[in-house]
Formats: sequence, structure tokens, C-alpha cells
Amino acid sequence: MATAIDSYPNAKDGSSPLDIVPITGRIGAEIRGVQLSGDLDAGTVQAIEAALVRHKVIFFRGQQHLDDAEHEKFAALFGDPVAHPTVPVAQGSSYLLELDSKEGYAASSWHTDVTFVDAYPKGSILRAITVPEAGGDTLWANTETAYEGLPEPLRQLANTLWAVHTNDYDYAAQFGVTKDAPAGAQSREAFQRQVFASTVYETEHPVVRVHPVSGQRNLLLGHFVKNFVGLTQKDSQALFNVLQDQILKPENVVRWRWQAGDVAFWDNRATQHRAVADFGLQRRTLRRATVNGDVPVGIDGRRSHTRRKEKQAAPASA
Repeated sequence: MATAIDSYPNAKDGSSPLDIVPITGRIGAEIRGVQLSGDLDAGTVQAIEAALVRHKVIFFRGQQHLDDAEHEKFAALFGDPVAHPTVPVAQGSSYLLELDSKEGYAASSWHTDVTFVDAYPKGSILRAITVPEAGGDTLWANTETAYEGLPEPLRQLANTLWAVHTNDYDYAAQFGVTKDAPAGAQSREAFQRQVFASTVYETEHPVVRVHPVSGQRNLLLGHFVKNFVGLTQKDSQALFNVLQDQILKPENVVRWRWQAGDVAFWDNRATQHRAVADFGLQRRTLRRATVNGDVPVGIDGRRSHTRRKEKQAAPASA
């Protein structure tokens, strides 16, 4: 049987009615000639969804006509759009998350969106509004080909592991914030603690998830992982580094250089991503819609479950 690595196309995708051009040999494709909207016909929607599962992240250039309302309508073609569980929606929208980097900050750590809840989003749709003249690219990694590439002993070990994912972690360490950091970085760290973790979640997921559409296995990790069930923090970190490094091999990664009006749509069930925070004080503004997902299933049939959901007390005012 062909593996995900063996079967991935490295030439123009002729199996789809869409004009699809893969970007790398394992992940990423640009779809040309489609004007995104909430009124696309069923055949086009089906073809886009098939391309998403096959290529993991798909890109559309020249979508400047999209506004927030049309962005949300487009997302609704693929399922139920959902707001972020803790961060307020962008002003004037119903579901969109605004990523507005005024102080050169970006989510520059590898992650899968919102894995601290059980049924985390199946897909995310990111629209570029303002982009830096240079820098601010985004990277995506294919977690299916990462799993396929594991040596057999590591693959067998990964098959047995479960991990605790949480949104309550050391933000200062994660983003390199110190007491001497610029005020913008410190305010971002405070935002993370007071808003992002205003409700603390802890969820157990299988480290190897079975994709609900393709049936392929993939590694479910990223920066929300706190520890592996049954292992100490020290052992968890060492093993996490080994498995995470497999995901981040250059062969599994695609890099996208943004232009204003670009849209990226990724399968959040089979990828990780990170922004590259190399754009200094340039403005970088994007808005993201997410589509509700299902509860992951491991290879033994067990499902993820949330073990903690706790609203935090508001910080005392000065």
C-alpha cells in the first residue's frame, strides 16, 4: 500500500477540475482561477475540500474583494464557523480572529490551532489584509508524512502515547519575554495570560490521530502540549523534541510569502504552522476564520477528552 509520502504529487494535480499547482513535493498547493465567495457552487466546494485533504494547505492569490462578511460566508461552506474559545472576535465580525501585529509580534511557535479543546477546528482560513514589505511569511508542516517517516520503533511508541494539551503555559518563556523586554512584548504576554488563558483548558489527545476523511495517521503535537500521559515533565520534553523534530524536517514544510489579498486554507487535522517574526515594526494584519471539527480518534478507537475547563479569576485592579 502506498504511504502518504509515496503518493504525494510533485507535479500539477490533474485529478481535480480546479487549476491546482503543488508548491512542494509533500505539502502545499496554489489554486488558480477561483474567486472565493459564499456563493460557490457545490462542485467547486467539493473540489476545494478534496484539495485541502490531499495537499494539507491551499493558497489563493488575488482575493482582495473578500470582506469580513464574505470571508465568514465562504468558511460556512465547509462546516460551522466557530469563534476562538477565549479571544474576542474581530470588531464587526461574528467569528473572525484578528491577528494584528503592531509591535512585530507573531505566533512564531509551531502549533495546530486550538488543540487545548477536544473538538478543535478541522480547518482554518487566513486572509491577508496588510503585509510587511519583507518578512512575515508563514510555514506549514505535514504531520502525516512526518508520521510515515518515523523509524518503526518510534512509530510504534508514538502509537501508544497520549498527550495533555493546554492553553495555560509559560508565555514569557515561549516568546522570549523578559523583564527588560520592550513594552509591546510585555503587553502581549499580559494579554496571553489575561485573555487567551482566561478560561484554562486541559485536554488529552492521542499523539497519533486518524484523519476522519483520508484515514491516514498523523502526529498530533505542537506548542500546546504540556506532557505525555504517564511520563514526567523531563521525559515528556525529551520525547516531544524527538517527535516534533520529525514534523519540522524541511521535506515536510512549505513556506508562503504573503501578498495583500492572499487566502490560505489549511487542514488543521493534519498540519502544524507558525509565523516567522522577522518583520520588525512593520504592520502585519490578517483575519482568520475557523471551521468546527470533530473529536480526534486514536488508532485504538479511543477519543480525545477534556479533563479541565476552568474560568480564571479576573486580575485585581491596581
